[in-house]
Amino acid sequence: MPETQNILLVGCGKMGGAMLRGWLSRGVATENVVVIEPFEDAAVALRDELSVTVLDDVTAISPAFAPDIVVFAVKPQAMDDIVPFYAGFAAKGAVSLSIAAGRTISYFEGHLGKGAAIVRTMPNTPAAVGRGITAACANSHVSSVQRVACENLLEAVGDVVWVESEDMIDAVTAVSGSGPAYVFWLIECMAKAGEAQGLPADIAARLARATVAGSGELARQSDEAAGVLRKNVTSPGGTTAAALDVLMAGEDGLEQLMGRAIDAATRRSRELAG
Repeated sequence: MPETQNILLVGCGKMGGAMLRGWLSRGVATENVVVIEPFEDAAVALRDELSVTVLDDVTAISPAFAPDIVVFAVKPQAMDDIVPFYAGFAAKGAVSLSIAAGRTISYFEGHLGKGAAIVRTMPNTPAAVGRGITAACANSHVSSVQRVACENLLEAVGDVVWVESEDMIDAVTAVSGSGPAYVFWLIECMAKAGEAQGLPADIAARLARATVAGSGELARQSDEAAGVLRKNVTSPGGTTAAALDVLMAGEDGLEQLMGRAIDAATRRSRELAG
């Protein structure tokens, strides 16, 4: 992202903070960033650590600061009390980028104006360690320049994919937004199964965690499809094959179970979006 782009970050919790640190590490100048954070302790910590301008309210922003991008990183339930105060920036051409779950593009258009440039995203929690993936969807008012600028911001915490239809965000939420919890549950289940086979609890937990983390990193770095990687460690008639015979068994198999889980999460995402 060009260093001359001005960024207004509204809310600086875990996700907002991860993004902010990512931007600064990629060369964004502190004078090009203003943070709105009403909690004084958090504001003081941000000023001390990152030397950025942190204000408690939008009305405190200097008229000399004109944001090119307004990033909404507050909880969805707080949006109604916050978003309308930023309509003036949207009217002046700033693109609004939201990382709030369940808040649609039409929601932001209703508060910021029908002509507002809006990018709705769905990040996930590995963004906290720079290994997230974010799906983004833009309305028709977002220019190609604004799209690139938003992508550069999001890449500070991981990979970015664009979906052309906002309807896909519900499936994205089910797969990657909620996905880290499925992986953590897998670690728990593997550890418990190892314990049941006689391993000490701490060793079973360490083995499970390291195996999932290492396999994920191997998959990230490899050009091979996941199916190929699976076959590479599966010898015919071996121990891995014996386990996969259980995990891939018919209606009780992991593929079918995961399909039902993703379907349930997708439906719930649609319900929450209203």
